[in-house]
Amino acid sequence: MARVVIPIFPLPDLSFFPHTLLPLHIFEPRYRAMVIDCLARDKRLAVVCLKPGYEAEYSGKPAVHAVAGAGEIVRWERLPSGRYNILLRGDCRIRIDSELPTDTLYRIASAVVLEDRLPPEGTAALAPLVERVKGSCLRLLKAAKRNSPALETVLRDTREPGIVADQVASALLADAVLRQDLLETLDVGDRLRRLSEALNDLLREMTGEREGGGAE
Repeated sequence: MARVVIPIFPLPDLSFFPHTLLPLHIFEPRYRAMVIDCLARDKRLAVVCLKPGYEAEYSGKPAVHAVAGAGEIVRWERLPSGRYNILLRGDCRIRIDSELPTDTLYRIASAVVLEDRLPPEGTAALAPLVERVKGSCLRLLKAAKRNSPALETVLRDTREPGIVADQVASALLADAVLRQDLLETLDVGDRLRRLSEALNDLLREMTGEREGGGAE
């Protein structure tokens, strides 16, 4: 397993998935310093979800989940105030093993890069699950009267199960606990099954529609 040493950006109720883009507005001095240092190095950082109860320790080092999303700053803008707008492109999951002593204002972690687990038969075995997730996603977008060209492009052109699961979960799931659980689910088949169930629950709440397109 590959190991990385990487700055971490803890945020409440936000799980950052690979294969997605995350716009962030950076205003706290410690994280402005983090962005400056990242841009001077390899432009990489990890976004990690804070555990419940973080409020009392937010200015220090509140507890975070062990699994996070890591990626690269692909666009940035420094504002006259010294704040930053950045766009982060996710490329992997990591598991934080430990935090390193540092003289920086922000936190730095030692972590392991996590790989998706596919069935022995390969991605073809997951094709029915992928199509089920895509179908539920399209019905949800239609029910919500929501246009999402980027997501629709993924649904049309992407066959890679892990990419479909991560992009759909990131775009459509709001529940912070479920998002973190799916981020931590390395078995792609399990991730797709849980995502399919969650999408169908949302569809039933919105329309009364069952999986397969029928009404309750």
